Amino acid sequence: MSGWLEHSVQVEVDAPIDMVWGLWSDLEQMPKWMKWIESVEILEENPELSRWKLASGTFEFKWLSRTLKVVPNQIIQWESIDGLPNRGAVRFYDRRGSSIVRLSIAYDIPGILGQVMDNLFLGKVVESTIQADLERFREYITKIQQQTTTV
Repeated sequence: MSGWLEHSVQVEVDAPIDMVWGLWSDLEQMPKWMKWIESVEILEENPELSRWKLASGTFEFKWLSRTLKVVPNQIIQWESIDGLPNRGAVRFYDRRGSSIVRLSIAYDIPGILGQVMDNLFLGKVVESTIQADLERFREYITKIQQQTTTV
C-alpha cells in the first residue's frame, strides 16, 4: 500500500524577485542547492518536459516531469508523468527588495519503501531536507549578489 505525503516550506531571500525567479526558473541549476537532486535535464524537443534524478544514499529515483503552469515571478507548477510519482509548486512573493520562496511538494511513496519506512519519519526527513535546500538557495543567491557587487 502507498500514500501521498505533502510538505510545504518557505524562506525569505534578501534579493529582488526578478533575480530569485531567474535562478529558480532555470531548473537545470537546482542541483546547486537541492541536496538530493543529482540532475535535471530540460528536453530539447519539448521544453515543458524535464528528466530528474534524485539520489540519497542507496536510493535512486528518476522521473519525467511536465511543467503545468508558469507565471513569471509568481509560480512554477509541475507533475511527474513517468517514474517517481510527484507534483508540486514553487511560489514567489515580492516583498519589495526581498522575496519569499514557498515550495510545496507531494509524492507517492513506492510500495516497498512505504512498507519499510515509517511515513512519519520519512516525512520529517524530507521536510527538513527541503527546508535546508531553501536555506542553501538563500546562501547561493547571497553569494551571487556578493560576487556581482565586487566586480
